[in-house]
Amino acid sequence: MESKISIFLRTSNLCNLLVLVFFCFAACPSLGRLSFNFYATSCPAAELMVSNTVRAASSNDPTIPGKLLRLLFHDCFVEGCDASVLLQGNGTERSDPANTSLGGFSVIDSAKRVLEIFCPGTVSCADIIALAARDAVAIAGGPSFQIPTGRKDGRISNSANVRPNIVDTSFTMDEMIQLFNSKGLSLDDLVTLSGAHTIGLAHCSAFSDRFQQDSKGKLRLVDTSLDITYAKELSKKCPAGGSSTSNTVSNDPETSFAFDNQYYGNLLAHKGLFQSDSVLLEDGRTRKQVEEFANNEERFFRSWGESFLKLTTIEVKTDNEGEIRQSCSFTN
Repeated sequence: MESKISIFLRTSNLCNLLVLVFFCFAACPSLGRLSFNFYATSCPAAELMVSNTVRAASSNDPTIPGKLLRLLFHDCFVEGCDASVLLQGNGTERSDPANTSLGGFSVIDSAKRVLEIFCPGTVSCADIIALAARDAVAIAGGPSFQIPTGRKDGRISNSANVRPNIVDTSFTMDEMIQLFNSKGLSLDDLVTLSGAHTIGLAHCSAFSDRFQQDSKGKLRLVDTSLDITYAKELSKKCPAGGSSTSNTVSNDPETSFAFDNQYYGNLLAHKGLFQSDSVLLEDGRTRKQVEEFANNEERFFRSWGESFLKLTTIEVKTDNEGEIRQSCSFTN
């Protein structure tokens, strides 16, 4: 049966929208602390300013959408969606080695500067991250939908909280399920949100342990779930064992910068870049959903809207729980 949130995401009738917003809040209690069009009075053009900033940056650099989407994940999974990943300084989340390859910070800062000119002290950095990631998906060809706003920025950012709260590319299915469940996300959300890998780049070190080359250059698969031809292509892009910290490859070798359902087709062809991708096909609990998304992009997009909504409301801070930073890099 189609969920109430899914129906809400595809409806355009105003009367139905008002009714279904109620159901949306009932299905995701955390949304009750936020609201749609939160800035309608205080900063009516807020979402447009963010969207224009993301669009301009993406037109100059097609890797921006993938970076913004990854930035959102790394923010929301650690301390909730509170922009704690943006804070600079020794011992912050941003300083942790797991986050050194994150990008998109300049886009968030650019949007914040514009907003501070027109609506000073009004729009949180946490909302900017969520809106920017939402817009990045749409700009890359994915679905477009509304999300609630009203998040406050957190004041705490601790590097020690990063590793226990983000997915490692070598995770097993059980490890991923456990982590997602701890964030209030279901198995369906896990499969759906993994679709974020339809865009973005990865460093060789994130997958190079899946294959080995001997002294004669002959390739041997360590992870036999990986297509050998694809592994050979990866080994060419990642010389010397693929341990380079600077070399990157596209998460999706087919449609690298398009947000589509190709990721799931790649999984069926055993071309998932990470071990944590491949297990979605190998595990009986998730294989059917992978096959469904691979064959039905509309179904994936609808599910993406639901899961993205849940992702962006993880442990949000509102009212006196946080602040509106003047600069996204530092607390007030």
